[in-house]
Amino acid sequence: MTNTTLQTQMTHSTFLNDERVLRAIQLVWREAALLDRKDYPAWEELFTEEGLYIVPVDPETEDFEGSLNMIYDDKRMRRLRVDRMMQGYAPSAVAAATTTRIVSRFEVLNVSDDEVTIRSAQVLTAYKRHNTDVLGADLTHHIQLGEGDNPDRIIQKIARMINSEDAINAVGFLI
Repeated sequence: MTNTTLQTQMTHSTFLNDERVLRAIQLVWREAALLDRKDYPAWEELFTEEGLYIVPVDPETEDFEGSLNMIYDDKRMRRLRVDRMMQGYAPSAVAAATTTRIVSRFEVLNVSDDEVTIRSAQVLTAYKRHNTDVLGADLTHHIQLGEGDNPDRIIQKIARMINSEDAINAVGFLI
C-alpha cells in the first residue's frame, strides 16, 4: 500500500468519525430530501440570514458576484423563488417536476468548531411531462454548526452543474 493510499484511507476514516462532519453530511442529505418533497419553506429555513444559494455558469469561477450565474439568491431572492414555486403560476411551477436526488462522494474541505465546508456529487433525476432528465452537479456546502437549540445552517451552497455552459431547459425544481 502506497503512502498516498494510506493517507487517503486515514483521511476518510478520520472524517467519518468526526461528529461535525457527520452533522454537515446529514444537513446536506436533509436538504436533498426537503427539495425532493417540494417542502420549500422548510428548505428556506436551512439557510442562515446571510446565506447564499449559487448556481454559476462558469464551472471554474470563484467570483460569484462578478460572474454570470443561473442562480444567485440571498434570503430575499430565495423567498421570491419559493413563492413562485409554490404559487403554481410561474412556468417552473406549473406541473413541477418530480425529483430524486442522490448526494454522495463527500470531501471535507475545512472543519472548525463553528463551520464545516464539504464538497459532494449530486445526481438529480427529474420527471416532468413524460420526460426524464438526469443532471449532475458538484456541490459545495459551507455549513454553520449550531449550538444548543440552534440548528446547523447553510451559509453558502454552490451547485456547479456539469453542463452549466450548455443551453439548459427551464427547470421546475431547485438544484
